[in-house]
Amino acid sequence: MYLGYLLRTRRLAAPLGQRGWRLGWKLGLRLLYFGLLAVALLGPAYGVTQNPVRTSGKDVWLLVDLSRSMDAPDVVPSRLQKVKAELAMLTSRFPADRLGLIVFSGEAYVQCPLTYDQAALQLFISTLQTTLVPPGSTNLVPPLELLLTRLAAIPPDSATSVTPPRATAVVLITDGEDFGENLEPTVRILARSGARVFTVGVGTTEGSRIPQSGGRGYLRDTKGREAITRLVPAPLRQLAEQTGGQYFELTDQRDEFPFLLNALNRVEGQTQQVRTVSVADNRYRYPLVVALVLIMLDILITVKVIRP
Repeated sequence: MYLGYLLRTRRLAAPLGQRGWRLGWKLGLRLLYFGLLAVALLGPAYGVTQNPVRTSGKDVWLLVDLSRSMDAPDVVPSRLQKVKAELAMLTSRFPADRLGLIVFSGEAYVQCPLTYDQAALQLFISTLQTTLVPPGSTNLVPPLELLLTRLAAIPPDSATSVTPPRATAVVLITDGEDFGENLEPTVRILARSGARVFTVGVGTTEGSRIPQSGGRGYLRDTKGREAITRLVPAPLRQLAEQTGGQYFELTDQRDEFPFLLNALNRVEGQTQQVRTVSVADNRYRYPLVVALVLIMLDILITVKVIRP
């Protein structure tokens, strides 16, 4: 376009016996500063700068019951399958927080330690099944005691001189049938640790039979009768109240997982971590300053194209 402007100026100057190329030198000038503006817009980076990044977050532990009663179909398609679908959504809602996974039945195991890697946690959740743990009745003491050992084992942040405890939220997902020992001493210790337990009761109070693996009938009790598993919300409500958490239900009629997500969002991180992050140093200022100087020259220096 600028070249077309020069040709037009030359054509108008020709009848007057003038050459009309006095604007030619500005073509190079303007191409130069437009090029510099384009370079500045691209954001050229040279060198690396160490920048401190201050973040706040919390730890969220997911404790999932994998006893055989979680295969009951009173929550379609089964209690465990419904829980897996809800946990997949939960993990995607907390990208700035560390999440960990503990599975339990009569015993408890850390399936996934605390991590920021959502993809890894999603993979562990997708593989959950009742055969991952030894067969046995549900006992809530082992997962809570394992959680306490993990809380005590959190190392201090080397980047800070003062390391207050991280805010910890615990999501305990079970049908509430606890066949283990007295839970009270463990709950008292957990309450003093500052961790808030949000319990999720899965199932229905009417209950359901428990299908055997492979579809070969249903589980039976010691008397030979078909075992019926029912949701027992009372101990879960009490556990949540004693630790400052809340109780939610996941049944065939009610899905309170959205309320659980809102409650977890309200748990604010109690610690700020300072991390040093290597960041490419953006040098856009230099071509931008040179381009602005050339623009000023272009404006201040005027050229008379056609003389009378």
